[in-house]
Amino acid sequence: MSGHTIDSNSATIAQALDDVGLTISRKITIGDEFDLLVSQMTHLSANSDVLIVNGGLGPTIDDLTAEALSKTTGHAIEENGEALSHLTLWCEKLKIPLNQANRKQAMLPKGVQIIPNPRGSAVGFYIDHSDCLIICTPGVPSELKAMLEQTIITLLQQRFPNYQPKSMIRLQTFGVGESTLQQLVINECQDWPQSVELGFRAGLPQLEVKLSISDSCYQDVQQHCHQRLRELIGDYIIGEQDTTLGKAVVTALQGSGQSITTAESCTGGQIAAAITQVPGASQVFEAGFVTYSNDMKQQLLGVNQDSLLEHGAVSEAIVQQMALGALERSQATYAVAVSGIAGPDGGSTEKPVGTVCIAWGSKTSLKTTTLRFNRSRQWFQTMVSATALDLIRRDILAIESTPRYFKRYSNHQANTM
Repeated sequence: MSGHTIDSNSATIAQALDDVGLTISRKITIGDEFDLLVSQMTHLSANSDVLIVNGGLGPTIDDLTAEALSKTTGHAIEENGEALSHLTLWCEKLKIPLNQANRKQAMLPKGVQIIPNPRGSAVGFYIDHSDCLIICTPGVPSELKAMLEQTIITLLQQRFPNYQPKSMIRLQTFGVGESTLQQLVINECQDWPQSVELGFRAGLPQLEVKLSISDSCYQDVQQHCHQRLRELIGDYIIGEQDTTLGKAVVTALQGSGQSITTAESCTGGQIAAAITQVPGASQVFEAGFVTYSNDMKQQLLGVNQDSLLEHGAVSEAIVQQMALGALERSQATYAVAVSGIAGPDGGSTEKPVGTVCIAWGSKTSLKTTTLRFNRSRQWFQTMVSATALDLIRRDILAIESTPRYFKRYSNHQANTM
């Protein structure tokens, strides 16, 4: 409630339920106030089929969920043997004593059924009240996720067998906004079928496009819409499901038997990190260079001092030399290099904050461009890294069309060496 913690658990629950065809109708966030907890539990259980209560199962005095559920249901608090056994084993595993504070987590309303917690000390539990299934879960995200996957989703499917999961095609895109894509569909697909729901989930830096159907009889229609979208924005689709830009680059390199190196200044290694987060990246990536200062650009990548003096570190001439130096030292097939002004200081009239120069390609075909991403420092670094990965992805796949974001963020097109 103070804003110090971001509620990601609600999204985790909603996504897990949506996958099996269940929809959340209401989300309420309240503080650790006993009377307010009881009031909301009473009201929501009287008007819902399922109530999921997340958080408040810990050992401290402000963890009030069990006590509030006891007051709501009229079931007295008692020590739960199954919860106590779990706590005892958890403490033995960590070689810590089972103290009175931890033991509080075994004090639960009489009659609850336990939901095992494979990761933490607090078990979950559930009980029926007012024709509502009340499920209480711990607030630690990793614990919640494990309990959803291992127990809660199965419990809900057994309780509501008539609900069926939607069939969904998820496309990951970069470089096209949701309003632009929606307008393309309106203009080019005026006969879009009602049986296929088109949805978007905007994120940074990718946009997820979802094609959902509620019945398998519409699969052919769904596939037709999928193909139509690929015809409209195929060069902006980097992959399906949970594909990232890093994974798209690694996959493209693996498919062609090629390799890549990176030379980064303003992104501080984020491009290399995005690549190496992908399993199997070692097949296509051996080395990256983070050269933040001019001296390191010269020493590690062989950038010419006279060029630095003439053009400045943030210039297409310098990123070109950075890319060539990385290629020579790594023997990789492809390179991407970036140098920019992340801000909030350091800009000038000629090169304002947000300016970045990018070089990408191979020794024989190296392209450069200058773009401007003028927002926060973090946003700048995220977008520069994503753009660099997308440009090299396009190069590997021989996608020749000019990306839309060049027009949005640049005054000129890419230059080729």
